Amino acid sequence: MAGSALDTVSADEARARLADQLLADRRITSPAVEAAFRRVPRHLFATDGVSINAAYADDVVITRRGPDGRATSSISAPWLQAYMLEQARLRPGARVLEVGSGGYNAALIADVVGPEGKVVTLDIDTDIIDRARIGLDRAGYRQVTVVHGDGEYAHQPSAPYDAIIVTVETPDLPPAWLDQLAPAGVLIVPLRMRGMTRCLTLRHHEDHLLATAALQCGFVPMQGNGRNPTRRLGLRGDDVVVILDDTTTEVNLDALASALHSPRLEAWSPVTITMREGSSFESLHLWLASQPRPFGALAVDRERAAGLVDPQDRFVCPTLLTADSFAHLAMRKLDDTTWQFGAHGFGSDADTLTADMVDLITVWDHDHRHGPGPKITVHPTGTHPPKPDRPQLLVTRRHATITVTWPVSGEPR
Repeated sequence: MAGSALDTVSADEARARLADQLLADRRITSPAVEAAFRRVPRHLFATDGVSINAAYADDVVITRRGPDGRATSSISAPWLQAYMLEQARLRPGARVLEVGSGGYNAALIADVVGPEGKVVTLDIDTDIIDRARIGLDRAGYRQVTVVHGDGEYAHQPSAPYDAIIVTVETPDLPPAWLDQLAPAGVLIVPLRMRGMTRCLTLRHHEDHLLATAALQCGFVPMQGNGRNPTRRLGLRGDDVVVILDDTTTEVNLDALASALHSPRLEAWSPVTITMREGSSFESLHLWLASQPRPFGALAVDRERAAGLVDPQDRFVCPTLLTADSFAHLAMRKLDDTTWQFGAHGFGSDADTLTADMVDLITVWDHDHRHGPGPKITVHPTGTHPPKPDRPQLLVTRRHATITVTWPVSGEPR
């Protein structure tokens, strides 16, 4: 059970403080979700040694790591859990499947749907399932069904579901999720599109699914048969890594590693941003990923790579590529409140790539920054996306094709 001599408040006080913060930040907007956050004891689902303060911080709590040290299970940040619950619009008596368990989120769901509802939480890891069951029993949510299984196949015995809430990052939508979703149901899923993960709120629309909301997020990756890992190319060990998420982008690892040590070229756009406009990053990242050209994401350890690379985002920084060169999105501070977008390039094609990045940033600023955002649809195998008549990204996976369509300037989505 979580707890530490360093705790400064009780669990009840910390839980109330967290709920107050989520309300003030407008992460919680409904009485039912507020009540769940005020009732469910999050600290009972954290691993031993986690303090009350940490258990109720608006942050991720890692509960399990793989042999490589990377997180394989966690309790998601409360602001993101609140967002997903609000998007699901759950009603008392609803039937809900959670893919990717930890226990705490299932307890929140169970609190919202009430004793007449049905909640199933599913995970592939037996240790995670055992911990979830113990936490749910301790917290008083024994009615939640805890299932050990591969999330790729969902859980047919309790279908159909009014909502399926996926709490692992996935590159695809397996048929079981769609088959087990009620016709009017909602699928909340962190879907990876060319390295850019968005929490999508998906509903049936004609022969496909339409996203009614999208939010940048991060989750541990899907395991089991739904696993489709990215390619991670270490240009300098784990200090500087290029992440590729499609089969069409081919690069020369040795040439990119050599390019990293060439003189850095910097180019700056006329586009600026203030820190209060942080949500603009979501749109810009996805816009850059939508271009029909070799693309990846750069992940950097800022301390160990200091003076070599300085990406705008150290985890998933949009990066344009050729076989032997790359340019990533960058920012520089102009004054106390304003930053400027640009690009840092490396290799023989740095001139072209940085110029292209600046052009794309400028187009985004003019045509898409203040617009309605892209239309995102998911087309299961056997259905066909419409032929594009505007800028569009198509991501073809085993079970579905994802489309990200950008409206032309002045046109609604």
